[in-house]
Amino acid sequence: VYVRRTQFTIFFRIQNHCLKTKSKMATKSTGDIEKTKSIEMKKKLNVLIVDDDPLNLKIHERIIKTIGGISQMAKNGEEAVIIHRDGRASFDLILMDKEMPERDGVSTTKKLREMKVTSMIVGVTSLADREEERRAFMEAGLNHCLAKPLTKEKILPLINHLMDA
Repeated sequence: VYVRRTQFTIFFRIQNHCLKTKSKMATKSTGDIEKTKSIEMKKKLNVLIVDDDPLNLKIHERIIKTIGGISQMAKNGEEAVIIHRDGRASFDLILMDKEMPERDGVSTTKKLREMKVTSMIVGVTSLADREEERRAFMEAGLNHCLAKPLTKEKILPLINHLMDA
C-alpha cells in the first residue's frame, strides 16, 4: 500500500500594534498579545463576542483580555440571542460579525434591539468598506462598524467612550 503525504507551510506576517498605558509601551515583543498590560478601567468591561470563526473568536478574546475586560463567546447569532433571552449575563459591549450561519449579524442585531438590549453593539466585518453593507448593518441597530482585522487601536476609542459614559 502506497500512502502519499503532502506537507504545507503557511507563513503569517504579524504586525506589532503597541498600546500606550500611563507608564510605558505595553507590548514587549512583536505580536505578543499575552504580555500586554491592561488599561486601568473604572470597572471590568463585559463583552460578548459573536463570530463563527474560531480564530476570530480567539483573537477578539485576547484583545479584550489585554485591555482588562472579560468576554463570553457565541459561535453564531442564534447563540447570542439565546444568551440574552435566558438572562445569563449582561454585557457592556457586543462585538458582532456580519456573516454567520443560522442567524447573521444584521438579523441578530435587529432581534437584540427588539429584545430591548441596550448594550453597545459594534459590527466587526470585512465588508465595512462597502457602503450598502454598512448601512444595512447600521439600520439594524448597530452603534459602530469596524473593519477586520480588529485591533486594540480600532476598539479602544469606542471602549473609552463607553467606559466614560
